[in-house]
Amino acid sequence: MREQDLQTPYFVVDEGLLEKKLQLLQQVAQQAGCKILLAQKAFSMFACYPLIRKYLAGTTASGLYEARLGKEEFGGETHVFSPAYKEQDFVELLEYADHFVFNSPTQVKKYAARAKQAGKQVGLRVNPECSTQEGHAIYDPCAVGSRLGTTLENFDEDILPLLDGLHFHTLCEQNSDDLETTLKTFEEKFGKCLKGMKWLNMGGGHHITRKDYDVDRLITLIQHVKEKYGVEVYLEPGEAVVLNSGFLVCSVLETFRNGIDVAILDTSAACHMPDVIEMPYRPPLQHSGQPNEKPYTYRLGGPTCLAGDIIGDYSFDSPLQEGQRLTFEDMALYTMVKTNTFNGMPLPNIVLRNKNGDCQIVRQFGYEDFKNRLS
Repeated sequence: MREQDLQTPYFVVDEGLLEKKLQLLQQVAQQAGCKILLAQKAFSMFACYPLIRKYLAGTTASGLYEARLGKEEFGGETHVFSPAYKEQDFVELLEYADHFVFNSPTQVKKYAARAKQAGKQVGLRVNPECSTQEGHAIYDPCAVGSRLGTTLENFDEDILPLLDGLHFHTLCEQNSDDLETTLKTFEEKFGKCLKGMKWLNMGGGHHITRKDYDVDRLITLIQHVKEKYGVEVYLEPGEAVVLNSGFLVCSVLETFRNGIDVAILDTSAACHMPDVIEMPYRPPLQHSGQPNEKPYTYRLGGPTCLAGDIIGDYSFDSPLQEGQRLTFEDMALYTMVKTNTFNGMPLPNIVLRNKNGDCQIVRQFGYEDFKNRLS
């Protein structure tokens, strides 16, 4: 199927672009001697898992369903972390997870013995209290009052015999200089605890496949940890795996003027790309510019009843026309996993674009998907 035959809106992931990211990640893993896992919280399009597992060592999960998906559809290693496990979820997770990362000494004491009896590895997430975030407080696990990770003050050395490794995750879309800053603080506070352990998981947020990312620095940091502590090193990026590899294609439904020119699209920020509102950010749009950079500026919005369902202001070389297609870029990550059906909005179909340019609809959504989420 050719892309022009598809009905909008739809997500499309480009297989060729995805594989280039995976090749770079595999190169990093080989040169640094580490293992890289797919963070499914950012990307769970399991139609791509046969390709991804050729390059990565496994998956990470934030709960039961992600862990099951990773085990059943990806294979390799399955790691899971939760701020607190429910008893019934933990019992079922024993079937799927290989590594359990706990958030507190209390959780370790409650569950670690059973995990180890089942042949699983056990880790503790620590909070080095080293914030390197700028402008994204909602994504800062080291913020004051954070619920994520154990601080040095709350660390209980009595649990050390139960631990196979430590985990920290402090980054969000950041370069390796921020990892270096975090790692230095981590070593000062928790480095002594790594002696005799099997692994250190440095979490996600590493923008490894971004053009300006300092890969050499990352490799040096990983090798330093391996040589100093004799542990395996894990990274669990999400965004870096599919950065700039996916798109959201939509159409213009109507244009009008209300002080400014407005275009209503058949896609919604609130329903189809909620990070636009949550983070917030302005997604890149092909063949457009900043407001007033080009002759015609429009505020692009969705068709829901939410007044704030606004994607952003963009400028164009010519007036937008009803039926015209627009393509938002970098829409593979944190999009499909966060979509919702508020207002009864249909979910965009999910499409895989093969290397030869052919498109395959791998998931179609309809009324039943909306209805079955309700009572």
